[in-house]
Amino acid sequence: MLPLVETDEDWDAIVPDETVMRPGAADLCARLGLAGAPLTRFPDGSQPVYAVGDEHVLKLFPAAAARAGVAEGRVLTHLQGRLPIPTPRVRDCGSYENGWRYVLMSRLHGENLAGAWGRTARADRERLVAEVGETLAVLHSLDTDPLADVLGPGDWGAFLDRQAAGAVARQRAHGLPSAWLEQIPDFLDAVRPPRAPHPCLLHTEVMRQHVLVDPDTWRPTGLFDFEPAMIGDRAYDFVAVGLFVTGGDPALLAGLTESYGHTFEPAELLAYTLLHVYSDLPWYMRELGTPAEGSLESLAEAWFGTSRPRE
Repeated sequence: MLPLVETDEDWDAIVPDETVMRPGAADLCARLGLAGAPLTRFPDGSQPVYAVGDEHVLKLFPAAAARAGVAEGRVLTHLQGRLPIPTPRVRDCGSYENGWRYVLMSRLHGENLAGAWGRTARADRERLVAEVGETLAVLHSLDTDPLADVLGPGDWGAFLDRQAAGAVARQRAHGLPSAWLEQIPDFLDAVRPPRAPHPCLLHTEVMRQHVLVDPDTWRPTGLFDFEPAMIGDRAYDFVAVGLFVTGGDPALLAGLTESYGHTFEPAELLAYTLLHVYSDLPWYMRELGTPAEGSLESLAEAWFGTSRPRE
């Protein structure tokens, strides 16, 4: 019942349209033995996702993102019960009509940390980020071989080369001023992340928006959205962590990396910020601010340093 979606134009016309999407989701639920279960579409996310009653979540992937659907199903199956923070359990996954794929998973319960962050006390924040660090340590210790056939990028060095070649153009497209743009090539040349690191399973978007918490105890109750998972250098995962979990707070990042068991150089994490597939430096600057010095080195310390005194 869902039409083929292969282009951006298809996506814009079909995916936001609930008169099209909801009947297809309901039909698929019926095929999966959940006929009549109430469907509630989540407002956020890159793919259409529905709560199916209180116990299930249905995530849909059009043909244009079918590979991501395969990857998420495989990663979640690989992770079941293995991380300190719960992840969704796969109930079913497979193909639907017209190139669509789906993952039916258990529903995690709790409040989104992004919305709850402003109400959390400092001690709760410190404990939360420590648990994120512990979870990342376990994630990065897992065997990646069972997922090598579905997760990219394959050749990490070639990936870095591609990202570096387009780094200036990506940030220019986002509106980064020329005074920052002209620093990027020399900065990346100076930092040079490892081309053949120990392969780790990466979430790539560990951020408050992807963590659920119990608002009574402030303990994490879920980590989700493994669709953009990759295999690569563990430092790459700390881009989103520094920007969107600890948010440029050096004491929080220090606590998180202590629980993780390793501290990263700020310049390395900013280099990976520039090389990240979703990099948008002007957005991060609006969210976190910029140092008066105006250099990428000072920006790295401001966002990813762990030694500055907390104000």
